[in-house]
Amino acid sequence: MERFFLERPSIERKEEIIEYINEFVQYNSDINGAGSLDKILEGYTFEEALERCLNMEIKGFSERCQSKTFLLIRENDNKIVGTINVRWNLNEEMLKFGGHIGYGIRPTERRKGYNKINLYLGMIEAKKLGLEKAMLGCDVENIASNKSIEALGGELERTEVDPYDSILTNVYWLNVNDTINNFKESYEPYIIKNTNKK
Repeated sequence: MERFFLERPSIERKEEIIEYINEFVQYNSDINGAGSLDKILEGYTFEEALERCLNMEIKGFSERCQSKTFLLIRENDNKIVGTINVRWNLNEEMLKFGGHIGYGIRPTERRKGYNKINLYLGMIEAKKLGLEKAMLGCDVENIASNKSIEALGGELERTEVDPYDSILTNVYWLNVNDTINNFKESYEPYIIKNTNKK
C-alpha cells in the first residue's frame, strides 16, 4: 500500500521542488497549492521563493492572509507528488473565492486518488490551526478537483464568476472535524502522521 506524508518545503528539496514546478510548465497546467514556490517562474531565485513561502505564516507578511505550504510526499520513493496550502485569517477577497485551502497534484501523478489523500491531510493541518470550517474555490471545469472536494463532504454554497480570473467557480464549505472523523477509516491507512520532516 502506498503511504503519504506532508513535509514543509526546504532547501534540501531544492532540485525536487524545481523539477515539480517545471513539470506543470511542461504540461501547460495551472500550479495550485504551491504557496510562493512557483515564484521561480517569475525570476525569483529558489532561495527567495522558499523564504517568501515560509514567511507567509507570519502575521502581517501578506495583505491577503497567513498560510502554510506543505509538500505531499509518497513514502516508497520519497517523491513530491503534490502540494497543499492551508490559509487562515482570510481577508474579505479570499473569503469570497480564494478559500482556506489550495492544492495540486503534479500532472504525471493524477487520476490515482492522491488529491483526496492530500485534502484529508490538509484538513488535519487546518484543525491544528484552529479552523472549524474550510472554504474551497474550484474551477467548474476542473471535474477531478470538484469530485475530490465532494468526496470529502464538501457542500456547494454557490457558483459564480471569480472576478480575479473571470473563471466560473464553485465555492464549497467543509466542516473540518466532520471531514476528519467521517473519512478517517478511508484515508488514515494511506497517511503517515508522525514524521520528523514537518
